[in-house]
Amino acid sequence: MDRFIDDLPPMDLMRSEKMMFVQLIIPVESAQRAVSYLGELGLLQFRDLNSDKSPFQRTFVNQVKRCGEMSRKLRFFKEQINKAGLQSSVHPVSGPDLDLEELEIQLAEHEHELIETNSNSEKLRQTYNELLEFKMVLQKAGGFLVSSNGHAVAEETELSENVYSMNDYADTASLLEQDIRAGPSNQSGLRFISGIICKSKVLRFERMLFRATRGNMLFNQAPADEEIMDPVEKTIFVVFFSGEQARTKILKICEAFGANCYPVSEDLTKQRQIIREVLSRLSELEATLDAGIRHRNKALTSIGFHLTKWMNMVRREKAVYDTLNMLNFDVTKKCLVGEGWCPIFAKAQIQEVLQRATFDSNSQVGTIFHVMDSMESPPTYFRTNRFTNAFQEIVDAYGVARYQEANPAVYAVITFPFLFAVMFGDWGHGICLLLGALVLIAQERKLSNQKLGSFMEMLFGGRYVLLLMSLFSIYCGLIYNEFFSVPFHIFGGSAYRCRDTTCSDAYTAGLVKYREPYPFGVDPSWRGSRSELPFLNSLKMKMSILLGVTQMNLGIILSYFDARFFGSSLDIRQESEVILYLGARYQFVPQLIFLNSLFGYLSLLIIIKWCTGSQADLYHILLLLLATVAVPWMLFPKPFILRKLHTERFQGRTYGILGTSEMDLEVEPDSARQHHEDFNFSEIFVHQMIHSIEFVLGAVSNTASYLRLWALSLAHSELSTVFYEKVLLLAWGYDNLVIRLVGLAVFAFATAFILLMMETLSAFLHALRLHWVEFQNKFYHGDGYKFRPFSFALINDEED
Repeated sequence: MDRFIDDLPPMDLMRSEKMMFVQLIIPVESAQRAVSYLGELGLLQFRDLNSDKSPFQRTFVNQVKRCGEMSRKLRFFKEQINKAGLQSSVHPVSGPDLDLEELEIQLAEHEHELIETNSNSEKLRQTYNELLEFKMVLQKAGGFLVSSNGHAVAEETELSENVYSMNDYADTASLLEQDIRAGPSNQSGLRFISGIICKSKVLRFERMLFRATRGNMLFNQAPADEEIMDPVEKTIFVVFFSGEQARTKILKICEAFGANCYPVSEDLTKQRQIIREVLSRLSELEATLDAGIRHRNKALTSIGFHLTKWMNMVRREKAVYDTLNMLNFDVTKKCLVGEGWCPIFAKAQIQEVLQRATFDSNSQVGTIFHVMDSMESPPTYFRTNRFTNAFQEIVDAYGVARYQEANPAVYAVITFPFLFAVMFGDWGHGICLLLGALVLIAQERKLSNQKLGSFMEMLFGGRYVLLLMSLFSIYCGLIYNEFFSVPFHIFGGSAYRCRDTTCSDAYTAGLVKYREPYPFGVDPSWRGSRSELPFLNSLKMKMSILLGVTQMNLGIILSYFDARFFGSSLDIRQESEVILYLGARYQFVPQLIFLNSLFGYLSLLIIIKWCTGSQADLYHILLLLLATVAVPWMLFPKPFILRKLHTERFQGRTYGILGTSEMDLEVEPDSARQHHEDFNFSEIFVHQMIHSIEFVLGAVSNTASYLRLWALSLAHSELSTVFYEKVLLLAWGYDNLVIRLVGLAVFAFATAFILLMMETLSAFLHALRLHWVEFQNKFYHGDGYKFRPFSFALINDEED
């Protein structure tokens, strides 16, 4: 048996890539280039050797600060480009290569130019706004002032203690207005203040003026006709009053409300002259502002051509210096010492990259690369492609596999979409999902370069999962013979027909079998018959049990291969991990016996019933005895075997040291004492007892959990039938076009949002649970950590 297993060909994705712990000794003059080349290769995960130091205590903190400052400037340029409504080049523009110092100088010059341009534009815009407000105040306030014939033209507002009205001037006139009509204000002692204020403050402003002057004022307002370069809507006002004390109060109130006051002459000639001067100045400012905007847009367009290239360059340089800060700096030998993990297959590539970095930097000393031993567990690295990556992410969402542990993603590629399809079996709905998956795959190149929303990004990432789910749904839908809940005679005629020609209700009674069974899937004659629901219930329930027992047996078998794999690679550096797996080998046989004595036997009876049509009763007493024996078999051997292995290993420890190397002299005795002190037989026995009880109870609950395949499949079928018969067919029975269209719309809405969205999500989550809990808990620990190499390709666009 063992020889046969050894001869089996290896599976590429079954085990993670073999890793090695390496040390790099890099000369200072070639360190930056070597790390940059390793970032382009992306196959080495550096270890932080300065974790006890703060970011400000590291060697290359100044370079990181410089890169951070350049990133800030580049973000400023990007904000300015977006604010101006321009577009930066998505693809980097080819041009002369710049070093970091030259780029830093260019960015400083561009930033200084933009800041100065924006400052000048802001000052000009503020002046333009003030002149524009002055022009409108001159135009509106002139209408409020007394003309040569002694009457005013404007919208007036009367404010009294009892009545407040926004209507035009009424019949009765105040003494103040009579004074205004009598002659110029300089003769009567009347004075006025004109200005502009936010429209939202007008009511409170007028009320405050009334209270401050005790009603001895006249307030006039008019909306601003022209749009000022300000998002706030404004109103022009003129306040007539008498006395210096009132003037002081009104000016303070204007200042408190943020109103801008402008002087307006009572002389019409002077007013016209001032308006002409203001219009001339506004024209000049408009031309100056337009010229400044054109100059700024030209500068931003020039920056936008190189922005992507510069951002990538600064992002890479910062990542390089962040990585260099993880290395130890040896001052005496003028070198950097780094440690990290890399796959064994990448050893030659890394050495070639380091040699190229030494040659390109004209260094007299090459980089030293050698493999080291490590006490810690290596990271887990699976090489995936666009197709397998989504399935690997589904497994990693539960937990990253231990180093070299069996990978459930290999089987999830098939089992996950198939279990989904068992619950979602309808080849009409499957075709809809297939069309959506094909659209995502056809737009793959376009969508991969765009920033998508969270939901759309998740959907695009699982496009190949969706593809397989739709294909398996079509397959299971053909087996269930359901197309939007409607059966079709796809593979020939039905095996049943009416007993005689007088049979009036051929769908509910009187059907007899007259030829061989329907060649593929469920016979369409079952649809609508009285025995439809009992038949489909029995079929899907038994099928769920068969699928569940099969998948759980696969998980137990994988636990044996895991135990055998780690037990055969006995290594003193991974002793604790190996002993756990070595003990697991003694659980494979009793677990397999217990599960199959109960539920494997049940599955066998189901198959015999299907094949022969008669019930069978095999050796159930013997199988129950085997299941009873398997429980203590799981409980007792492992703790005693572990104690025996521990005792044998530490006998003669003193003599065993004589044949070890110097490294073993330093490491082995300490680790031996540590393991010897940590070994606790009672704790291991209790842990094994809990594990055994968990497996026994889990064998029952997990098998019952697979019945969700039956429940969701039946629910999906019945929902689809209800929408078809009670909505579409019911509406189609009316001889009214409107009712038919409404029924068709409701059916399409229910199909799209309930059956294709909610039911898809529900079946997806249930299939996820079956893989995470019922399948993976038989063999999968998922307590490893991912291999995260230093790679420029993995740097996020949002990183600084």
